[in-house]
Amino acid sequence: MNARKLAVIVLAAGQGTRMKSKLPKVLHGLAGKSMLAHVLSGVEKLSPDEIVVVVGPDAQAVEKAAAPHKTAVQQDRLGTGHAVREAFSALKGFCDPGDQADILVIFGDTPLIRSATFEKMLTRRREEQGPVLLGLAFRPEDAGRYGRVKLDEEGRVAGIVEFADATDAEKAIDLCNAGILLGDGPTVCRLIHQLDNNNAQGEYYLPVIFDFAYAEGLDTRAVEASEEEVMGVNSRQELAAAELVLQQRLRNEAMVQGVTLIDPASTWLSTDTLFGRDIIIEPSVFIGPGVSIADDVTIKAFSHLEGATVAEGSVIGPYARLRPGTEIKAGGKVGNFVETKNAVLGAGAKVNHLSYIGDAEIGARANIGAGTITCNYDGYNKWKTVIGEDAFIGSNTALVAPVNVGAGAIVGAGSTLTKAVEKDAIAVVRGRLVEKAGGGASFRAGRKKIKDQKTAEQNAEKKG
Repeated sequence: MNARKLAVIVLAAGQGTRMKSKLPKVLHGLAGKSMLAHVLSGVEKLSPDEIVVVVGPDAQAVEKAAAPHKTAVQQDRLGTGHAVREAFSALKGFCDPGDQADILVIFGDTPLIRSATFEKMLTRRREEQGPVLLGLAFRPEDAGRYGRVKLDEEGRVAGIVEFADATDAEKAIDLCNAGILLGDGPTVCRLIHQLDNNNAQGEYYLPVIFDFAYAEGLDTRAVEASEEEVMGVNSRQELAAAELVLQQRLRNEAMVQGVTLIDPASTWLSTDTLFGRDIIIEPSVFIGPGVSIADDVTIKAFSHLEGATVAEGSVIGPYARLRPGTEIKAGGKVGNFVETKNAVLGAGAKVNHLSYIGDAEIGARANIGAGTITCNYDGYNKWKTVIGEDAFIGSNTALVAPVNVGAGAIVGAGSTLTKAVEKDAIAVVRGRLVEKAGGGASFRAGRKKIKDQKTAEQNAEKKG
């Protein structure tokens, strides 16, 4: 077993001005969680001994999102090399000569790198006679203005040059720098302290340590990843592009697990969605965070789910909205234009159309008629509705919580229920019908007379 320790430094102090947002760049979301959360979950699979997130000043929101990991504040934004140096104060046992430790430096705005890529870098680093310093590189279709990775005849990284400083020969290199590096901890610390900011930007550039290492004769190498994987996010456009990449990954994973996506391109998933098998998802379905869907469930078109659990054999939609706290038991049915929130729908229960079920417990096999609403909020507090097994709620019923309907009870259509209904009872709450013969014709005649009078007055005013 390799006894070397591992520290991960996540650079997340960038202001993200191109995002045009008050929200820190790394907290913008992809598939239900922030970019920073994607990055952290990726490196957490390496089981590092320490993770330090470098944040900017007054970045309490980023510090909170980084918890429980350590943070270091970069008061002055003087480049990536400076940011890494600021993290050293939070690391013990990684920088001193003789420390058996490695340091991995990554970015909080590069959320698509797979854990397998980090593992590949770590495996290469810890080979017998493995390289002292490793960089992550890629070969884009258009190298554009990326920094170029220079290799010598033996495949060692001889240096990394920024596009603006590159010669024509260097610009012809198609191997580009992704900015991520892994190396022997004491060596990385020592080389970073050699950096200066004697350049036009007045910044300490992290990639320069490859030049230093190569000049010392150290073994410096590159591990390659796909262009898609190392995509950085600096604008809303790039955020949308990263979302598309991540969604395609999630769709493919879902289908591998046994989910049928009738139109994958119109199905939107979250990273934490749990799927069973033989699930059918129709077009234009959005699944937000915190959703679990069991075997043999059908999610019909244009449905929206978040924070919900759907048990086996259930049917949801079309046009259904399941909000947080919804639990659909086996064989439950939630139909078109139904919204649920903090509600449990018992096994085989049905809410087929045009209803709102909030803060409620619906018993097994109960049937909720069209237009039924649970009146759960009084302007100050939320109240619960409980409907027993096999109960029947007629169409257009208002259930004013807190209220209970017993098992097997029937509530007549059009009722406004404010009191409990006993088991197996029938409850009908309707206003008395008042009918006045000829009243309709009289009403219309009166209204017409008023309208005619107003018209005559307006015409007289125009002539005057």
